[in-house]
Formats: sequence, structure tokens, C-alpha cells
Amino acid sequence: MIDSNKKLKRMQLSDALQAYPSPEAAVPPRGGWVRAIREALGMTQAQLGARADISRQSVQDFERAEADRRITLDSLDRLARAMGCRMVYALVPEHGTLDDLRERRADALAEAMLQPTDHSMKLEAQGVSAAERERQRKLLAETLLRGSARKLWQ
Repeated sequence: MIDSNKKLKRMQLSDALQAYPSPEAAVPPRGGWVRAIREALGMTQAQLGARADISRQSVQDFERAEADRRITLDSLDRLARAMGCRMVYALVPEHGTLDDLRERRADALAEAMLQPTDHSMKLEAQGVSAAERERQRKLLAETLLRGSARKLWQ
């Protein structure tokens, strides 16, 4: 039951994340989103500051902080609201879905687990065929996926 709940949560998260563009498509503008949107709206830093109840200098500092990737979510939200926008953030898998991430991790872990044995067996001229080794890796990865999710990330 617990495993099916976790699977259901992953599916729901994956569905929710479909609304977000891929990480490659969501690259922030060079000077940051705040500056880009403020300028697109034709708003000055002083005007944004007045709407956010902060100084023009604070807006400039926040824009610089965003461009340097050190702005707080609270500050970003405050500026977004002052521009009539909504701040939204998400952690988006780089490739595929959350299940894809888990599968890639299980495959890598299975490969790492098989490597020492595979090497020893080859040294003793008892290595298995490439097809058999692939079958073993897939079986081990499936076993890892069915087991404790926490062990995938140790």
C-alpha cells in the first residue's frame, strides 16, 4: 500500500510538472526575470519600488541578486506581485519524469554493483556474455526499484 501511494504521488507530481517547460527552455533572461518583465512593462525601478513599498536602490539590489542567483523566494514573490505577476517555482527533472530519474539511478547503481563481480569473473575467465550481463543488470535494477526508495540514493 505504501509503495502504491508513493507511485501515485510520483504520477501526480509528474502530471503537475508537465505544465513547466523543460529546464533548457526555462533559462532566465540575462538580467533576470524581474528586470526583463519590469522593462517589458515599461516600468522604472522607482515605480516598481513604489508599488512594492521599497526604495529604487532596493529594486536594483534585488535585480542584481536575482541575476546572481542569490535572491530569496520571498523577495522574488514580493516583486512579482508588485508587477501584477505571480511567482511560481518548481524543481523540474532534467530529462523525462520522476520515474525516469529513479530508473536511471537504479540502472547506474545496478551497474556499479555488478562491476566488481564482472571484473573478477573476467579475470578468472568465467565472464558471462554481454546479453547475460545486461539481463542481470536489468534484473538487479528492477529489484532496486521495488525495494526501499531510500537505498537508491545512498
